[in-house]
Amino acid sequence: MEEYKVKGLTCANCTRELQEEINRLPSGETATLNYNSGKLRIANTVDMEKVTKILSSDGAYIETDQFEQDHQHEHTHHHSKVNWLTILSISTIFYFAAFFAENWLNEYVAIALFLAATVLSGYQTFIKGLKNLVKLKFNIETLMTIALIGALSIGEWKEGALVAILFGLNEYLEGLGMEKARRSVESLLKVAPKEATILENGEEHLVPIKSLKVNQIVLVRAGEKVPSDGVIIEGNSSVNESAITGESLPIEKSVNEPVFGGSINNEGLLKVKLTKAYNDSSLAKILHLVEEAQETKTPTELFINKFAKYYTPLIMVISAMVMIIPPLLFNGSWGDWFYQGLAVLIVGCPCALVLSSPIAIVSGITKNARNGILIKGGVFLEQLGKITTIAFDKTGTLTKGEPHVEELIAYDPAFLQIAASIEKSSSHPIAKAIINEARNIPLIELDEITAYSGTGIVAKGNGTTYYLGNEKQIQHLALPDNVQIDLQRLKDAGMTVVLLANESTVLGMMGIADKIREESAAIIKKLHGLGISKTVMLTGDHEKTAEKVAKKIGLSTYFAGLLPEEKVKKISELSQKGKVAMIGDGINDAPALATADLGIAMGKGTDSAIETSDIVLMQDHLGRLPSAIKTAKKVNSIIKINITLALGLKLIALLLTIPGLLTLWIAILSDMGATILVTLISLTVLYEKKTNDKLQA
Repeated sequence: MEEYKVKGLTCANCTRELQEEINRLPSGETATLNYNSGKLRIANTVDMEKVTKILSSDGAYIETDQFEQDHQHEHTHHHSKVNWLTILSISTIFYFAAFFAENWLNEYVAIALFLAATVLSGYQTFIKGLKNLVKLKFNIETLMTIALIGALSIGEWKEGALVAILFGLNEYLEGLGMEKARRSVESLLKVAPKEATILENGEEHLVPIKSLKVNQIVLVRAGEKVPSDGVIIEGNSSVNESAITGESLPIEKSVNEPVFGGSINNEGLLKVKLTKAYNDSSLAKILHLVEEAQETKTPTELFINKFAKYYTPLIMVISAMVMIIPPLLFNGSWGDWFYQGLAVLIVGCPCALVLSSPIAIVSGITKNARNGILIKGGVFLEQLGKITTIAFDKTGTLTKGEPHVEELIAYDPAFLQIAASIEKSSSHPIAKAIINEARNIPLIELDEITAYSGTGIVAKGNGTTYYLGNEKQIQHLALPDNVQIDLQRLKDAGMTVVLLANESTVLGMMGIADKIREESAAIIKKLHGLGISKTVMLTGDHEKTAEKVAKKIGLSTYFAGLLPEEKVKKISELSQKGKVAMIGDGINDAPALATADLGIAMGKGTDSAIETSDIVLMQDHLGRLPSAIKTAKKVNSIIKINITLALGLKLIALLLTIPGLLTLWIAILSDMGATILVTLISLTVLYEKKTNDKLQA
């Protein structure tokens, strides 16, 4: 399959019709033309000259050097916005000049000016409509052509001209709105640098980023973008990762720390060893997902597109009935009802209805991508706005996944010093927590350290044997009542208990716990405020730990001691009561993420997170989640409002035929008004006031 960028697609309904024509070409049945992204995907065996001809029939063209040179004459006039706006402006001047001529000069001069305004602003529509009539293809251009011919044939010069001008303006505004949404995506895609400076044999070479390979060394100067994922091997600097994570604050980076492609080096010179070729980098995957997301259709869009196919023919039938039935059965005037029927034809334009969804969806996907939230398609954005239950993994999601000493009980002043000295060479997470707790205490040297699996460590120093670990490690001692009470209290609080004893007595104990994220409680509170009725924690941890975390951050409920397959079962049970989203790290929770109505992964650009889920939070926290849900709900509300407006204004226009009050200009204004309102309302998603979504508890 080949992929082309198509410019000049001004109408979602027209784009669908163009695709259908291309599908009828030999080998063209699999071709797709997407209005949201402006992309054509087509088999390389299809005759592209014929494709170009089909596109040019609606004023669209393929944006490549070759096609622009070969077919420049076909689209230069069509797609210069300045030219099109100029045409509409001149047509409007002619229209008002005709009013002056009608009152002060000559009726025929006025008619000539009305005709000039009609031809100037409507000739493209007229030509397309005539071609469609020959093919018996009934779309908006066909309807407008019939309406214009009918209006002029009965001497409605003024209204014919006004209809042509307003329809032209409507088409212009419709294309402008979608182009604005597309540009917001394109500006997002420009974060990728085009070239990189590689270092080979001590010499610098400027190369395209697509040629970069793993293990190459690249130089990134102050103000430049990191070309692909890698590790710093020389230099230190603050790096802006907003293109990846949506976080605006820079992060300090030094040797051996990872950097993402697309992040900006704020100061100094960095030497980066690439760990991924550009096409495999986090940035490339993000940009690919954002582009793909525009092209998926939601159930609402699919329904609207299907409805639009039948809407226009239905309107034509209604128009014919309006023209014929009143004069035949109720002695109405043929001229008056013919005019009413022409107006009904104009109401048959489905453009505002078809436009009610795509601009809002593209805007919502783009806004979330700017905030470091990747939504893999409009269908998932729509789902996010309907979620009623969110299930969370505990470790690394609601907690930091980093054990820390939550409570320390020392029966001997040297307790912490000895415990940290025993653990100083260990890389175990609990050992790191103990060492971190004793970071300001000088450590001592021990003669002999032996680790025992499942119990702990035995160490010797200064003629004394020390036992560090769980209860099994100190079975040689009878624990005093006060020690037993402290031990049970820490266990009841859901902590992992580490004890230190010598041969005769317990020196102290520590309660180790996974640190709850500072923002978790505030996030859960805000989610409840957004209409999420149930927040659930699913964890493999034991009951006491789960209870403590759930209570502290305000979750609705929790389920502890779950294996991966048991998490899947719980998700299935929750799904029977409403729409469920599952949030995890994208690795251990893959089955649950796949089972939920919506899988949301955290993971700052990890491959597994991007590949497993429907939505990816590129940060290492949940701070942006409420914003994403708020945007999704807003998009869903806007689509409902848009559909109501598009159909409501047309219904009002059709009802005006009953008392015979519908006019051509009211009909076109009903469609134009709907289009303008739908476009402007949809674009408000992009311009929503920015807030700091990383909440603090």
